[in-house]
Amino acid sequence: MGKIGKGTGSFGKRHNKTHTLCVRCGKRSFHIQKKVCSSCGYPSSKIRKYNWSVKAIRRKTTGTGRMRHLRHMPRRFKNGFREGTAAVKAKTTAASS
Repeated sequence: MGKIGKGTGSFGKRHNKTHTLCVRCGKRSFHIQKKVCSSCGYPSSKIRKYNWSVKAIRRKTTGTGRMRHLRHMPRRFKNGFREGTAAVKAKTTAASS
């Protein structure tokens, strides 16, 4: 009845999930039997990255997320990583007289 090949008729039989959500990248790329994410390579400590896919690297690289820590670094570097000091109060000149 048209379920011999791997085309339209066979898609009704597909109900087992090979991949589930990954803890690290959040994609549905974690292979359940292999226990490896096909997107980020979890549980490997190094992020999965290949130079033959430049566009994929561009999507995942630094600056595409929130950068909660790194976004403040240029400003802190400019000021010499100073901490614990308060700003000097500005003198009022002609406003008081």
